[in-house]
Amino acid sequence: MAEAADTPGTSPSPARRWLRRTAALLAGAPLLTGMLQLSAGPAAHAAVPEAAADATGSNTVDVSLNKLTPNAPTEGDTLTVSGTVTNDGKQPVTGAQAGLRLGPVLNGRSEIDSAAKRTGYQPGSDGTEVGGKYVKKFAKLAPGAREDFSISVPVKALDLNADGVYQLGVSLSGRTAAQPWAQVLGFERTFLPWQSGAADTKTKTTYLWPLISTAHLTAETGSDEQQTPVFTDDDLAEELAPGGRLEQMLSLGRELDVTWVVDPDLLASVDAMTRSYRVRTADGKSTTAGKGQALAKEWLNDLEQTVQGKKIVALPFADPDLASLAHNGKAVTGSLGRLKDATDMGAEAVDTILHVKPRSDFAWPVDGALDPSVVDVSTSAGAHTVIARSDSLRESDGLPYTPNAARPIGGGTTAVVADARLSTAFQGDMTGAETSTLALQEFLAQSLMVNLQEPDRQRSIVVAPQRMPSVSQAQTMAKALTALSDERWSQSQDLSAAAKAKPDPAASTRVPSAGAYPAALRKHELPRSAFQSLQNTQNKLNRFKTILSEPDRVITPFGRAIDRGMSTSWRGRAGDAATFRKDVERYLTTLTRQVALIQKSDAKLSGRSATIPVTVQNNLVQDVDHMVLRLTSENPTRLKIGDKAYWEQPVKVAGGHAQSVKFTTTANANGPVPVYAQLFTEDGQPYGKPVRFDVNVTEITLTVMLVIAGGVLLLVLAGFRMYTQRKRAARQRAEEGPEEDTENGPEDGPEGESGTEPGEDDPEQPSDPTPDTAPESTDPSDTGERVDR
Repeated sequence: MAEAADTPGTSPSPARRWLRRTAALLAGAPLLTGMLQLSAGPAAHAAVPEAAADATGSNTVDVSLNKLTPNAPTEGDTLTVSGTVTNDGKQPVTGAQAGLRLGPVLNGRSEIDSAAKRTGYQPGSDGTEVGGKYVKKFAKLAPGAREDFSISVPVKALDLNADGVYQLGVSLSGRTAAQPWAQVLGFERTFLPWQSGAADTKTKTTYLWPLISTAHLTAETGSDEQQTPVFTDDDLAEELAPGGRLEQMLSLGRELDVTWVVDPDLLASVDAMTRSYRVRTADGKSTTAGKGQALAKEWLNDLEQTVQGKKIVALPFADPDLASLAHNGKAVTGSLGRLKDATDMGAEAVDTILHVKPRSDFAWPVDGALDPSVVDVSTSAGAHTVIARSDSLRESDGLPYTPNAARPIGGGTTAVVADARLSTAFQGDMTGAETSTLALQEFLAQSLMVNLQEPDRQRSIVVAPQRMPSVSQAQTMAKALTALSDERWSQSQDLSAAAKAKPDPAASTRVPSAGAYPAALRKHELPRSAFQSLQNTQNKLNRFKTILSEPDRVITPFGRAIDRGMSTSWRGRAGDAATFRKDVERYLTTLTRQVALIQKSDAKLSGRSATIPVTVQNNLVQDVDHMVLRLTSENPTRLKIGDKAYWEQPVKVAGGHAQSVKFTTTANANGPVPVYAQLFTEDGQPYGKPVRFDVNVTEITLTVMLVIAGGVLLLVLAGFRMYTQRKRAARQRAEEGPEEDTENGPEDGPEGESGTEPGEDDPEQPSDPTPDTAPESTDPSDTGERVDR
């Protein structure tokens, strides 16, 4: 937010101004007294400038503020502050005591920022010690010694007057041998939000509660009917186990009024774990049985019960990196189309698994950072609302308050601008009690300050935390929301309501230019080569699925794996992302190679024509169809396939079988002829590698052809001669008359069956079979058509 938006209350009433001035005077009097007391000491101390002495000495003891309860006290409460003090110096500390120091009311969000960044004790800025009985005394702190403290003070003893955010510090005062006077040797500061009663106008707060994880599911599945899924590891089971990250997100979120933002890929992966699944071993060469079924079932059941009747937002499947797609991927053909498919698939997955209709028209770029191309890509798949952040869509300096989150940014698109301070409050390591407590108090302070900026103007704000909070981050987030649940200055609302809130006319609606996009975010984007690799895999998948009898067995696992390759979760893990993409493409290539031509040795053609078989092997578990096998002669003048240079035949092979396809060839000349066999899809795309072999025609020589031709001519001439002889003999018998034939009589048999032996002088009849070779046959391996392979 701009600095001008940090000042609470630009037009307070006269009574409120009087109260604030009176409070400031009252706070100033004890502060001055405390400064005078600390300045009293030996002459040696007086010779040293107090600011310099305090600046160096306040780092001697490390003060850790580990717990503050209640986080936002009310009248009648007792404030308890607990922690530890550790002497990091080289000398013992004597006369030590830990005490609370209450500073003045802070006057804006930027003052909270400044106070949070300060280190060490600063007189005049860090308030005076409450003192009295509300201290913890230590007789001596030896070097390296660590002591616990706990100080409880009634809220009424703090003299909290006006509602607001107070700086609250814990100091460790004492003496050392080198500086034997009372001084502050250690200091830690935090914030105390004070709202004595319910505000007349409360800020509407939307908190996004993300259920997102990294990619765990591979494209590989088993060959069984259920297609047993294969996971990269079993880390997801650890996240679902009691105390795991996702288990904590669910158990904590169940008790909160939040908007669930879900990556459907996480749901699909957990759903796959509810049945039998396999996990890759560390070397990636084999798999073992997964054991997280019970955890997955319990988590999904609990989630389904939790979100019933709640507002839930479904991200596109696998949470694609919108900024990477906008800056590097949209120029790659097909990439934007995948975003639309992922959006539709995401909504369907949430509905199917959780039985809840989600909202799928919200887009959430990384860290809410926008530029025109990010907005264009975000809305290309049907999103009408983009979740941005106020450190991207910045307000002008003239706006003295935090405006409503929703505002139009053109083209019918609404930007819901999350508050950057609140959204980033719980980043970093929250495992330490002190870190968690300080972050929690600062979050509550900023939340209250938003409401105090314009007490009479109700605002609607959105908090969009990091996508994958750790366990400690989630626990601290839950504590903060629990502290707000009494609704003294904040009340919950869902994201849909926040998007519909009336836009503030003074709020910024200008989308930052491409040059203003953060370089730190651009550095971790998926490169163009990543999108090109994914598209290459998609192209292979498109060709492969056309030949399958059950294409869904590959379309679904590989399509979802390609979506995972575009995930936002790969940011900061470029090596892992590249490995994932290569594994997906490598496995698809392995499957496509299960349908291939068997290598063939050279063939010998021992006659004019022959049948050449080519074998197609299908090692897949499903049938393949819609393919053609083409056999091509490189020298059709010498060898023809069918009656031309090439011939094609349809191919259909059952799963786990091989099929031989036979081609008729005709040879016109001797010599080797290169022949190529190639599989094609029905649309003419080559499939797999071609197989080359030579057909060697060895028995068609000129001499053989002349001999065959001469033999045929002799047979024709002999037949003609016998025919003429028979005709002449018949005429002679007709001229001599029937009486000349009585010697033998009719009982000698039919004509042509006289006493002479057949074949001696009788001419052949025209009906006798011609003494020629058998007709050509297309059946394989007949005599005269041998094919040696």
